[in-house]
Order: sequence, then C-alpha cells, then structure tokens
Amino acid sequence: MAVTDAAIDKIKQMILSGELSPGDRLPKEADLAERLGLSRNSLREAVRALALIHVLDVRQGDGTYVTSLEPQLLLDAMSFVVDFHRDDTVLEFFQVRRILEPAATALAATYMSDDDIADLRKILTALPERPSVEELVANDLEFHQRIASGAGNTVLSSLIESLSGPTTRARIWRGLTQEGALEKTVEQHVAICDAIAARQPEVARAWATVHVAGVEDWLRRALA
Repeated sequence: MAVTDAAIDKIKQMILSGELSPGDRLPKEADLAERLGLSRNSLREAVRALALIHVLDVRQGDGTYVTSLEPQLLLDAMSFVVDFHRDDTVLEFFQVRRILEPAATALAATYMSDDDIADLRKILTALPERPSVEELVANDLEFHQRIASGAGNTVLSSLIESLSGPTTRARIWRGLTQEGALEKTVEQHVAICDAIAARQPEVARAWATVHVAGVEDWLRRALA
C-alpha cells in the first residue's frame, strides 16, 4: 500500500471507529502525524485527498474538520466524475437508472406523506398543455427528483440525482426526434403518481421500470 493510501486509511479508521465524528476538528498536524506514525508530508497528502472528496474540510487559519459526511456531500465527487462521461456510455447510466429508480418509486409509494404526494401531483399539473421540449425535460427532472427524495433513503436519492445530469441530453434528444414522446412521458408520469397515491409499491415500481426502460430502448435503437 502506498504511503499516502496508508495515511488515508488510518484517518478513515479514526472516523469509522467514532474517534472522530462529523464536525470534529483533527488534532494538530504534528501531534496527529506522530500518533499515527506518519510523516507530516504523508499526512498532508492524505488530508488533501480526503478534502477533495469532502470527507475533510480544511479551513485556512482555523484547522481541519470532519465534514457532516452527508450522502449528498460525499457523492458530489461522483457527480463531478459523471459529468465527464462519454456519449457512448450514456446507455450505461440509463441501465443504472432502470435499477435504482423503480426501487425508489416503490419506496415512495410506502413512505411519501400525503402532502408530498399532493406536491408531486402539482408538478404534473404545472406542465403547460403544449410544453416545449425543455419545459418537459425540466418537469421530468423535478418529478423524478421529488420521488427520489420521497423514498426515505438519502443515499438512494443522492445516487439518482447524480445520474440525472448525464441523461438530460438524451431526454431532450428523444423529445425532439421521437413522435409521441411528450404524450407518452406525461401518461407514464400520471400512472406513476397514481400508483404512489394509491400506496401500491409494486405497481409504482412497474410503471417506473416501463418509463425508464422506454427511454433506454429508444436510445439504444437511435445509437444503432
């Protein structure tokens, strides 16, 4: 194991063991390096790496702190990498969406409050009668993000949100080129919302699968 990797692992173990908790300040560099049996250079490299992925927060003139470790914060680094995807990998993002979103939709049918479901319905009714493709896609993104956040699992919600960006262009492309895409999207959104409102997790899961798989299938044929 490289020296820096070993240093990262030692700091990680301090967090996992509860020795360092979210919001805690790390001991002074010299003290921590001696305690962990590391050189100060190795410790600095480890801190720099952990700061890049939002595990640590280096505050100039104040010290280094463990962040909140909230899923959304930690997954920001993944979002950054995802933004640099190649066009020929977009199908793989849809495949992951097809796994995650139906699960989130089923959970939403169980855990979303009545008020949240009413808000979800408002997103559908806010769409103009003849929306532009951009309006449809923005509405689609908000609809799916609201369901993901209503699933009651912050990690799942953050993962789904991270996958939204790479698939946006494909959604717009579909709206511009596939006949009936607008009507189909609206119809499936209504069916998903109805299933959630009726507290039918498996029906909601099925409609979400149909919805995401439909876009994936269209994209596969378009790329071919």
